Amino acid sequence: DVQLVESGGGSVQAGAWLRLSCRASGDTYHRNMMAWFRQAPGKEREGVAALTRHGVRTYYADSIAGRFTISQDNAKNTLFLRMDDLKPEDTAMYYCAAKSGVATPLDPAGYDYRGRGTQVTVSS
Repeated sequence: DVQLVESGGGSVQAGAWLRLSCRASGDTYHRNMMAWFRQAPGKEREGVAALTRHGVRTYYADSIAGRFTISQDNAKNTLFLRMDDLKPEDTAMYYCAAKSGVATPLDPAGYDYRGRGTQVTVSS
């Protein structure tokens, strides 16, 4: 079993930055792939970024176009998402997720575990 707890969201102005954190616990087998997803009201959940457990591979959605960086601190079992140059369209609930497989990293449907989310609101 895996537990995921997100933090770091908030309300900011356009152009600002935020860093989200996700503290993970539980077995490492189900954390071979870790990711961040987001869901805005009335929209489908969207894969934002993902990485493999040892950080060998990273994956990003085209929609965030190099503004976001996913990273991890394995010693602290923590996943991060640094978000720069935030835009109003980045407003959403952001979720951390984990799974054992490494296929389809940005597909939310394939993930076994998900946190409760942290809200990011960007005003213009």
